[in-house]
Amino acid sequence: MKRNRKINFRYNLKEYWSIIRQYKPILFAMIFVSIIVETLFVIDKFLFKRIIDDSTQYISDSLSKEIFIGTLLIILFIFISIVIFRTIGKWINVHLLARLDGDLIFDIKRKYFNHIVGLSHEFHTTHKTGSLISRMNRGAGAVEDMTDIILFNFAPLIIQIIIVGLSLAYFGLMPAFVILLITIVFISYSFVIQHIQQKSRLEYNTREDFEKGMISDIFTNIDSIKYFGKENYIKRKYLDITNKSKASLIKYIGYYRWFDAGQIFILGIGTFFLIYFPLMSFLDHQITLGTLVFVYTIYGNVVGPMFGFVMGMRGFYRSMADFQDLFEYGKIENDIKDKPGVKDSEIRKGEIEFKNVSFHYGRKKAFSLNNFSLKIKKNEKVALVGHSGCGKTSLIKLLYRLYDVNSGEILIDGKNIEDFKQESLRSELSIVPQECVLFDDTIFNNIKFSNPKASRKQVFAAIKFAQLDKLIKNFPKKENTIVGERGVKLSGGEKQRVSIARAILANKKILVLDEATSALDSETENEIQRDLKKLLEGRTSIIIAHRLSTIMNSDRIIVLKGGKIIQQGKHSKLIKQSGEYKKLWNLQKGGYIK
Repeated sequence: MKRNRKINFRYNLKEYWSIIRQYKPILFAMIFVSIIVETLFVIDKFLFKRIIDDSTQYISDSLSKEIFIGTLLIILFIFISIVIFRTIGKWINVHLLARLDGDLIFDIKRKYFNHIVGLSHEFHTTHKTGSLISRMNRGAGAVEDMTDIILFNFAPLIIQIIIVGLSLAYFGLMPAFVILLITIVFISYSFVIQHIQQKSRLEYNTREDFEKGMISDIFTNIDSIKYFGKENYIKRKYLDITNKSKASLIKYIGYYRWFDAGQIFILGIGTFFLIYFPLMSFLDHQITLGTLVFVYTIYGNVVGPMFGFVMGMRGFYRSMADFQDLFEYGKIENDIKDKPGVKDSEIRKGEIEFKNVSFHYGRKKAFSLNNFSLKIKKNEKVALVGHSGCGKTSLIKLLYRLYDVNSGEILIDGKNIEDFKQESLRSELSIVPQECVLFDDTIFNNIKFSNPKASRKQVFAAIKFAQLDKLIKNFPKKENTIVGERGVKLSGGEKQRVSIARAILANKKILVLDEATSALDSETENEIQRDLKKLLEGRTSIIIAHRLSTIMNSDRIIVLKGGKIIQQGKHSKLIKQSGEYKKLWNLQKGGYIK
């Protein structure tokens, strides 16, 4: 679980800049407004200095009452103007920031959502959904935080250091030097602690991702937990994981003790020297009382932004860590790549050929195909049978380019499937998968998903074909019934009927039935099998079934074992031969392969 990782600041900042650079006019406008606002915060201190100096002269009768009152009125007018301009400036900045944050969050979510959706089947089978969601949400929030940090934490201190430094240097170099030194030591100390802290932040993020991934996995499998009576076991398992998350969070937060203690000490020492030198100059009559007050009051202009800067540094490191987790996905390339200049596919005949195909999963080669060849003619209905792990599903995944072959080629209508865009290839195929997973949407919309341009009449025709109309008429909201996450509100048979209707509506030349009726009762299956016979007419069909009675009428039955074809032919022929098919048939006695 523990990973020794470091934040890749260069890559993260480069990626952040690639998102924000299209909004440079807004960003620079906000920085310009910030400069004006921060400058106005210094001007009012000059006004206060002038009031004190003139008050001193008025008390000592060096300044007449009329001139003193006139000066106060001018200062009042300038101060009111400053307040108005500062208010307008803040309003403009917050208004622009709201627009900028909204655009940035939208951009990063869209960019990484599109990227992750486009990644390979292999990626999505090896990454937990909960962790993906967690990282996307944190990354999107980090973009907003980073922009706020730059504009409201980093920029004010930089601007104030320049303005305050120049203002103090006008009255004496020592106060300017002291403030500059305090700022450098304060920020450097905070930076060192932040740098040490980054590892614990990454560790906490990893723990949090794992925890959220586990929660997603648990809620997805809640039925299994209930059926096996493992609620308390899961609670104990979750407690163990959350304890580890808590420990890493406490370790991460613990570093803030050093932040606060060190910062208070640095400011205390700095304040002493800032008081000492100007006070000595005042006692030597080198500066006025107004200048002395100006030095002390303007110090507050720097202390506030210093703490803001450090808080920004905390947020900066936190955002960098959150960026790291999301931006790592950006480095992952799709295992299945389209060749440059490939075109959309268009299947006319539906001829399929696996030509000397070799393939294996990963390095362990637990399953492999070696020089596998199979040709399926136009409109031919071919059934694939064999024990689990014989290669039936692997052939379908290769046909869909969820994986690429290691050697050989797969042809459709005589053209290599790698010569087409993979998404267009898949859109030209239709499938009823063994495990039907539905969107948390209506039955109607789940079916229409396969053909968004279909009319309502066409959708209902598919519903009727799949014998789904008899079921939904009893639902309170009929076809507008929400099926729940992954279709949890429907039974296995009901979900499979939705899946069949979806495939029917897609209306493609090549149709794959992967245990299409396995979750149906015998009576419904018999009805759908008759309709499927009509559906398969004029289409090239690949049928995967463990129940051999469902594929008896296939044009050809391919018997697989260990990734190889060991028998093929019609049912009537194979049943008379001694071999694997006859053995399977005898085991089933019209039922299922054990």
